[in-house]
Amino acid sequence: MRIFHYFLLLIASFSLLTTAVSAQVIDIGDAVRQGEGRLAIAVDSTDAALAKLARRAFALHGGYTVTTAAKSAYTFQIERASGSSVTLTIGSGQPVQEQLRRVVPGRNLQNATLRACDLAVEATLHTKGFFAGKLAFIGKQRGVSEVYTSDLLFNRVRPLTADRALVTGPSWSPDGTKLLYTTYYKTGFPDIYMIDLLSGRKIPVATYKGTNSGGEYSPNGRSIAMSLSSAGNAEIFVAASIDSKPRRLTINKSLETSPTWSPDGRRLAFTSDARGKPQIYEISANGGPMRRIPTNVSSYCSEPTWNPIKENLIAFTAAVSGGFQIALYDFKTRSSQILTTVSQSAVEPTWMNDGRHLVFTQRQNGRMRLMLLDTETKKVSSLHVPDFGDASSASFVY
Repeated sequence: MRIFHYFLLLIASFSLLTTAVSAQVIDIGDAVRQGEGRLAIAVDSTDAALAKLARRAFALHGGYTVTTAAKSAYTFQIERASGSSVTLTIGSGQPVQEQLRRVVPGRNLQNATLRACDLAVEATLHTKGFFAGKLAFIGKQRGVSEVYTSDLLFNRVRPLTADRALVTGPSWSPDGTKLLYTTYYKTGFPDIYMIDLLSGRKIPVATYKGTNSGGEYSPNGRSIAMSLSSAGNAEIFVAASIDSKPRRLTINKSLETSPTWSPDGRRLAFTSDARGKPQIYEISANGGPMRRIPTNVSSYCSEPTWNPIKENLIAFTAAVSGGFQIALYDFKTRSSQILTTVSQSAVEPTWMNDGRHLVFTQRQNGRMRLMLLDTETKKVSSLHVPDFGDASSASFVY
């Protein structure tokens, strides 16, 4: 957990659909239900399992109301095709008239169904879909924490590590083939390692004296930002590659942690206690003076995450009313807003690829679970049942 790291310091792979969709812009019009700001849709299939999966996905989104065909603006029909493919048919009107039909491939039927749902999102809301993306997160099973990966709906969960030690902060490479994380498994101190999912190898990235944490790939996947305390206190460093020596960006007596890249890779935002308590700052990726981002919403702001689509937005964690909530800063208006009002605490935000949704960790009664937030409607949904165990510190990639 990144907040845990701060206190410690004080003491893609789915490119096939993306290519196919982006090659031809899909636009079948808008039909948002009046007064709700949500698109009324019906989801149907002769395969009950596919229909259930698709309805669950759209119910998470926040931009849709799942209803009956008679009350819907669009009907999404998803049927099995050959192999691990499905056919998506989008219809509208009464009686329903076909607007779009596509065969959507996938790694399996479940994946193909979620890809079809993403295609339907692009066709009707004109934004990116995220259902077929994947998560990395810290899962705690029977008292042991490891790095796990799963699809967004927690249907295919598997461990990526067997360190049997404290592990934190997983972070995907942009292409989803590599994963950075911090582990204590070898030395008893926090070191950054990279997992190559293609080869299964685990490669050390930063094992310097002191604390090594917060590894984050740049948007082009070439550079890695991190927080290292080898100089005495935690500072922000950038390595041009996994094999190169990190270059120090910040030089001061305060603690700098949790770096996050701007969408163009030219800037970094991070947490610093230069004013005594944590606040959000930014700096050029080439170095230079750091500048406080005037969130002005809380005396404690940390864990920034830069919106991948809208470069004017940064989500972060803010101390509110004795707990923590997810907040949003807008560079255009130079103002912040609190996005969540969940019980106890909401921490560790991470953006989805559509720039609209966030995954965050809810801490409640000593338990942790991953939640999905629609920043437009403020809809909050749980991604897994409590019986799964604790899940936190998510990273998302499409």
